[in-house]
Amino acid sequence: MIFASDLDQTLIYSQPLERVTELGNLIVPSELIDGRVKSYMSLRSYQMLQKLMTELLFIPVTTRTLDQYARVHLFSQMLKPAYAVTSNGGNIIVQGKPDLDWHASILARRSESSVPAQDVENIMGRVLSPEWVIGSRYCDELFFSHVVDRAKMPLQDVVDMGKELQKMGWNTSIQGRKVYIVPHAVNKRDAVAHIKQLTGEQKVVASGDSLLDQVLLDFADYAIAPRHGELFRQEQLHPTFMYTFTDASGIFATDEIMAYVQERQSDISKFLLIKEPS
Repeated sequence: MIFASDLDQTLIYSQPLERVTELGNLIVPSELIDGRVKSYMSLRSYQMLQKLMTELLFIPVTTRTLDQYARVHLFSQMLKPAYAVTSNGGNIIVQGKPDLDWHASILARRSESSVPAQDVENIMGRVLSPEWVIGSRYCDELFFSHVVDRAKMPLQDVVDMGKELQKMGWNTSIQGRKVYIVPHAVNKRDAVAHIKQLTGEQKVVASGDSLLDQVLLDFADYAIAPRHGELFRQEQLHPTFMYTFTDASGIFATDEIMAYVQERQSDISKFLLIKEPS
């Protein structure tokens, strides 16, 4: 079985200093920037994930760029999964190295299904303003990421822009302080489906908190989301009853996610034992 999971706000979390002091050895550092801890993971979840990785194929699936994933040392340097998906599906890391063939295939599919990035920049230029856009990046030459001041951002203008871009083959996702503009071909579902085909794994369990994770959760056989984030908020506004949510929110929602994955793995193992001939 594959366990495909988003990282930020699903498995790893930034924490204020006073909260870090309060939690003490209940959490472990997961990411360093210039020697300073940027994010943490529940210690119990980390230990559970270590055990799970002996029983199933774990795939981190993140919107982070290749460089941003590399600095999450808890995963890239310690757990070292055989596969990792970065750049929202635009890159697949295999045994520590980017799969260049996959990346080339994504670029080809993007050119077939979406208008060029320059056309998108022209439309963004009519809406985005330095008055509320704090920073912008063209991530791994695949998609746009903007850090914004939500209080000042004209939400309806951004929504209208998203509708226009949707017709041009680009999705717009507003997530907290970030606005992502991503071509249709760059998605987490297709990357995990590709790895599933490569490895011959039969089942997928997925977890994630954002709208960019939604296609992955919909693709999976089993899915769970933390009780926070854009996906949870959307479910409160427009209930679909399609998703399982944790009881807890925040960093310890991860413990419930790991328990859920362990239960699914145990169920599958029991089923396979029953099917084996005596």
